[in-house]
Amino acid sequence: QVQLEESGGGLVTTGGSLRLSCVTSGSRFVFNDMNWYRQAPGKEREFVARSTWPSLTEYSDSVKGRFTISRGNAKNTVHLQMNSLKPEDTGVYYCNARGTLGSRSYEYWGQGTQVTVSA
Repeated sequence: QVQLEESGGGLVTTGGSLRLSCVTSGSRFVFNDMNWYRQAPGKEREFVARSTWPSLTEYSDSVKGRFTISRGNAKNTVHLQMNSLKPEDTGVYYCNARGTLGSRSYEYWGQGTQVTVSA
């Protein structure tokens, strides 16, 4: 059974930094895409960043230039370095992994890690 586990969330002040990590287990293949999404209180979940194996990245406009997504040495590990944090970055951050094996597609979500940025 595939599991995704996020870590690294916490409370920081405006301008601070956090590094989120997502470790997967149980997968038989390398995920094509490993992504970060976030959900602020009262809002819908939104896309933050994508890492497409091996080295393509994509960011939402709201975090471009401040966040960096990267794959770890273990291919199904992904990190999100978040710098210059703002109160509007507050929310639960979710790791998402997508891949294909043969003709089947797979998608998994982690449980989320809370990020709170105080003014």
